Amino acid sequence: MNPNPGSDFHQVSITTRGVVVNTESRVMTSEGKHADTVQDPLFIQESEEGYRNPTEVKMSQIVLPCHANHCGELSVGQLLKWMDSTACLSAERHAGCSCITASVDDIHFEHTIGVGKVVNIIAKVNRAFTSSMEVGILVTCEDLYTDRQWKVCHAFATFVARRTEAGKVQLKQVIPRTQMEQMEYSLAAERRRMRLIHAEIITDLLSSSTAQLGECQEYQDAVPAERTRVESVELVLPPHANHQVSTFGGQIMAWMENVATIAASRLCNAHPTLRTIDMFHFRGPSHIGDRLVLKAIVNNAFKHSMEVGVCAEAYQGGEPLRHINSAFMTFEVLDSDRKPRTLPRLRPEPVDGKRRYQEAIARKKIRLDRKYIISCKQTEVPVSVPWDPSNQMYLSYNNVSALKLMDTRNNWVLTSEKNKVRLYTLEENHMLCFKVEMHVSVPAEQTFHLLSDLRRRKEWDRHYEECEVITQADEEDTLYRIATPCVSKGGKGKDFILLASRRKPCDARDPYLIALRSVTLPTHPPTEDYTRGEVLCAGFTIWEESSALVTKITYYNQATPGVLPYISTDIAGLSSSFYSAFSACSHFLEANKDSLAAMPPSAL
Repeated sequence: MNPNPGSDFHQVSITTRGVVVNTESRVMTSEGKHADTVQDPLFIQESEEGYRNPTEVKMSQIVLPCHANHCGELSVGQLLKWMDSTACLSAERHAGCSCITASVDDIHFEHTIGVGKVVNIIAKVNRAFTSSMEVGILVTCEDLYTDRQWKVCHAFATFVARRTEAGKVQLKQVIPRTQMEQMEYSLAAERRRMRLIHAEIITDLLSSSTAQLGECQEYQDAVPAERTRVESVELVLPPHANHQVSTFGGQIMAWMENVATIAASRLCNAHPTLRTIDMFHFRGPSHIGDRLVLKAIVNNAFKHSMEVGVCAEAYQGGEPLRHINSAFMTFEVLDSDRKPRTLPRLRPEPVDGKRRYQEAIARKKIRLDRKYIISCKQTEVPVSVPWDPSNQMYLSYNNVSALKLMDTRNNWVLTSEKNKVRLYTLEENHMLCFKVEMHVSVPAEQTFHLLSDLRRRKEWDRHYEECEVITQADEEDTLYRIATPCVSKGGKGKDFILLASRRKPCDARDPYLIALRSVTLPTHPPTEDYTRGEVLCAGFTIWEESSALVTKITYYNQATPGVLPYISTDIAGLSSSFYSAFSACSHFLEANKDSLAAMPPSAL
């Protein structure tokens, strides 16, 4: 699953800088429509003079007719091969040995790429774990005649270092040097956590969601699903493999995209456009001489999109089939104005076909939750998102990621300091954030357990009048209702429905985290007695200092109108109530540092 050194048109270079783009300009897509030039983390030029990221690799390709489909657009299969090649070269630069593709996260293709355009791919290792590493991949398209470029997609792939003669490889740590690298390094741990639980969570969600859907609807003019079934076989030859004789992962993805496109075309009798590939894992290796059997079928057709399921299996001689990979791809069919066309209905096959049909409906909701909650920028996500078990994993990810992003900011301004408690502010994009820092002589783990149970916060924070656990979502996530007193006489108090997400460190370079954000629950609507407040992003990072007995605590809050009345006088220097609260927090931690009661709600 490594890049093939002999594959055609590979123009690879190791770069020392990010790509600088003009975020004010507008650009033309290959379809001739305008698209905003997108500012992406991998686009931003690093500010340190002379700094070189040792793992960063760039590939640039001119799209030729041999790379395109009959619409004159770059084949997504070819793009996937280039992306996998670039990412693997980056992984191998860091590992110092050959690597294989283990998984690829969701990919959403924002634009197609026409013949004559230049594809630029940047890949670099965000973080290394024991024997695996996450590689960030950014794909942009460049118009040579206008000197403009725009984002096509952004993906994360996991690569595993192959075992050497000396045994299993222990990867060296990635040392982030810039704010952007620190951000990706921190978020990589949370993305890894989501990958590890993804399959189990999706299985549970599908079983619970499909049970509520009932019977499939019958349509007279529906297209039989059997008509869309595709089966194709490929013989793995040396040009398809790497120097370790394993089939190049990008080649497998390209073959899978090919049969999925044929299946989608059979439903709509037109050329479909691939928009999304769901997260997938390589289940096992393939080698030269394998016969790779690729199967695809349309699982369901919605108004403007369809889901195609595709799998790859391998065999040699008379041996049984080995499962290599499975994926779900979402296609659209565009009209002459590049708008999605209405698709024909699908009539599923009995039993398994109906199961796939219903699971596709459930996956569509999961997909929308994932895109809506995770892919949106923080400013685009509503303050209070409805919570339910189907989006719990993504809300938790968004909750923790938002706090980690705030933690990596380095342009905080010290507003005041009192009794070794520091108050910082940061005003950016018309949003006010603040943080409070202090040190305590309490072990970090004990501090984490004491602060993560919000029911005990009223012991030191006078703004927490009431606190009740609504539900324990899982071992690391709890839903609370918090009630706070009114800051002005005669007014109503506020209440908040909060999702609290707790994380222990992935390794010594991570803090303990307690992230808080507002959600909505139909079982807990606003009441007449309280004004419903909202928290966009808040929480604690807890760092163990060089001495295990000293812990650095930082509290963050991205101020919303519901929170500002409680802290505005402190930020203006007219009050010191915040210092009193965090001094009380310090005394609370000191008094309970040996307490066995410092346990998370899930353990109680």
